[in-house]
Amino acid sequence: MRFMALAISVAGLCSVAWAVDKDKTSERLDDAADLFSEIMSAPDKSIPQDLLNKSSCIVLVPGLKKGGFVVAAKYGRGFVVCRNKSGQGWGPPAAVRIEGGSVGLQIGVSSTDLVLLVMNERGMKKLLSSKFTLGADASVAGGPVGRTASAQTDALITAEILSWSRARGAFAGVSLDGATLRQDIDENEHMYGQRWDNKQILNSGAQPPAGAAKLIAALNKYSARKVGQVTSSN
Repeated sequence: MRFMALAISVAGLCSVAWAVDKDKTSERLDDAADLFSEIMSAPDKSIPQDLLNKSSCIVLVPGLKKGGFVVAAKYGRGFVVCRNKSGQGWGPPAAVRIEGGSVGLQIGVSSTDLVLLVMNERGMKKLLSSKFTLGADASVAGGPVGRTASAQTDALITAEILSWSRARGAFAGVSLDGATLRQDIDENEHMYGQRWDNKQILNSGAQPPAGAAKLIAALNKYSARKVGQVTSSN
């Protein structure tokens, strides 16, 4: 009887922990939606519209954390969302973690938001892997800022991924060389009830979870349709 009671108690605690983690996932989805909306609502300080319209996927990591001083560990959880195969609208989100590397965090800044635009097919293929290193496995460049700004240099035109950060209200292009982006299976399970990897989600046309409605609506508001292509690097 004691064993049965203990088993029931453990099961109950696991159920509570699962519910708490699922709520945190929903909060992160809302935070990602707010991050994108806040950035795009300031035309002179936003992601350039032409680059957003040409992008294939977006990665949003609200509140990347830093520990230590000067040389520090960085860690954040967020989501990648890719356009539907038709280029009309955005598909289901998949969860990612970003770790390490130089991500532009200043001394005294404990939290930074990150935004990545994946600009071509080679960049998309990297997202389907279990993990990859920015700057080594995929070319990455700090993105320009301003609704009407354009990619004028070869580095921006050929980059597979463009990156920005926001700290203390300032939004700017940032170097992410050395940071590792990996899929987050635990978070995917909280969203879909299945331990799907990112390839299964991004290629499946799965039904987005209800908690992602706000994020997808924000993406569709500012760029519902993909236009043109950005030349891939060789």
